[in-house]
Amino acid sequence: MAKRATKERVGLTNVDVAKAFDEIGDLLDIQGANPFKVRAYRNAAQTVRGLSTPLQKMLDDEEDLTELPGIGDDMARYIAELLKTGRLKRLEALHKEVPHSVVELMHVGGLGPKKAKVLWQSLKITTVDQLEKAAQSGKIAGLKGFGKKTEQNILEGIAEQRSFQGRFKLADADQYVLPLVEYLRKSKGVEQLEVAGSYRRRRETVGDIDILVTAAKAGPIMKRFTEYPLVKKVQSEGETRGTVFLKSGLQVDLRIVPPKSFGAALVYFTGSKNHNIKLRTRAQKRNLRISEYGVFRQKKGAKTAKSDATGTERDPWAGTLVAGATEKDVYKAVDLPWIPPELREDRGEIEAAEKKALPKLLELEDIRGDLQMHSTWSDGKNSIEEMIQACIEHKYEYMALTDHSKALPMTKGLDAKRLKQQWKEIDTITKKYPKIRFLRSMEIDIHEDGSLDLEDDLLEQLDLVVVSIHSKFDLPAAKQTKRILKALSHPHVHILGHPTGRLINQRKPMDFDMGEVLDCAAAYKVAVELNAQPDRLDLNDVHLLEARKRGLKIVISTDAHSTENLNLMRYGVEQARRAWLDKAGVLNTLPLKSFLKTLKK
Repeated sequence: MAKRATKERVGLTNVDVAKAFDEIGDLLDIQGANPFKVRAYRNAAQTVRGLSTPLQKMLDDEEDLTELPGIGDDMARYIAELLKTGRLKRLEALHKEVPHSVVELMHVGGLGPKKAKVLWQSLKITTVDQLEKAAQSGKIAGLKGFGKKTEQNILEGIAEQRSFQGRFKLADADQYVLPLVEYLRKSKGVEQLEVAGSYRRRRETVGDIDILVTAAKAGPIMKRFTEYPLVKKVQSEGETRGTVFLKSGLQVDLRIVPPKSFGAALVYFTGSKNHNIKLRTRAQKRNLRISEYGVFRQKKGAKTAKSDATGTERDPWAGTLVAGATEKDVYKAVDLPWIPPELREDRGEIEAAEKKALPKLLELEDIRGDLQMHSTWSDGKNSIEEMIQACIEHKYEYMALTDHSKALPMTKGLDAKRLKQQWKEIDTITKKYPKIRFLRSMEIDIHEDGSLDLEDDLLEQLDLVVVSIHSKFDLPAAKQTKRILKALSHPHVHILGHPTGRLINQRKPMDFDMGEVLDCAAAYKVAVELNAQPDRLDLNDVHLLEARKRGLKIVISTDAHSTENLNLMRYGVEQARRAWLDKAGVLNTLPLKSFLKTLKK
């Protein structure tokens, strides 16, 4: 019985718990509940989403959840209820008052809770499909506080929202994939196991998951795979191939391959379509054939098509097997060194490999400091001292505390008076921690006209100035570009934070001339940020490649709002690797003395 209880406890992830708290916050917001109560659930969701340790493990280890920022007795009790039962009575009670689907309305086209409530109560709209029909028929424009512009925004928002469907953010996918991999590794007879696909290339979103396995016997692992407690539906189950859908909606494909084919299968299922086409073309020039089964030498003139004119499938093992057990052997067979998975996008990696010109990609251990984080002085969850201690634990040489400026009241942004008070606290605390260099900094809002949200006499007293946009995301491209260019031209600016303002699967990037902005940043020697928050990963890999071509320095920061968030640095490093970045291309890999020199503009 004890074993069965343990198995059934494999259930909700931190992502699931955070989503439940977010939904309660949304439902209370629609009802017009006390803003402090709404914020409590939002803060709890933010804390849970940023944890690197599974809540289930913390519960099993009998840790006190109330020690987490924003988690009081009620929230801790709700977490325990969710993890133990898979249900939350508080959420179910709210569903009786407000239909679950109404929450989806407030995330379309920036409608928000008030307008979602009006649509629900005035037009009885409870689903996105109903919302679309009402907007198309012109029923919404006549409602008080709406109008034609809002109606158009709704239709555009729905189209944008649908483009995100079926895509999981990488960090969310991790929370579903890693426990499954750990579970499968415990299968009897498993010899090798790797996750392939876009997940292995560490793309910012993934559509499905490919898992490759070699095992003495296929039957036991396939059975264990389909019996995984979080499987909602078994799509197919064969001797060597199986497909399931998890309760989260994530599709997972399992392929059990022979050891002699494992490397070839890993190459085949990891590379992008275009990368694989180039590899196959390269093989053909050497009278070889590459497939998921291996690299085969063919007789001259042999056809390589999958089937002949009659439709009969050709033997996938035709020819002489020359490689396939390891990825290194597969690439070696076509006269190439092994290519890191993050680069397999057909962006010149095969040509660079041929010339032995692949970069030595950035590693997490190369990062010497984090240059954007927040404390309880603005919207962070931990004190200044706690953030310093956490950075020391990460073995950083330096750190920058970048609490918000006053433009955003909801973040408790600092005005001149509070900023000076913070500096006094910083001076007192930092004396206790001489082993890390604390940079007096701030994340300063860029106003609509491009001016900065802090007086020049205070800017001069900061060690590091990060400027970001947090409002007016929908300005016309020309105006948005002009806004950013003016901010970059300010002599005290060091870093442009999360430049496009996007939120993955939630908000599209701002419309501006990226080329012109990067050129301007290069001219004024302003670094651009790769924000490692999994919701942002901003700049993306394509824009980072453009910045790299211009010789721009990149800063990778976590934008941490808690000590736990500092662990998100790895997502920034993974994104940087996709952009071919090495240690030399990232500013905060420099040792302290060299880094401080770069701040003297």
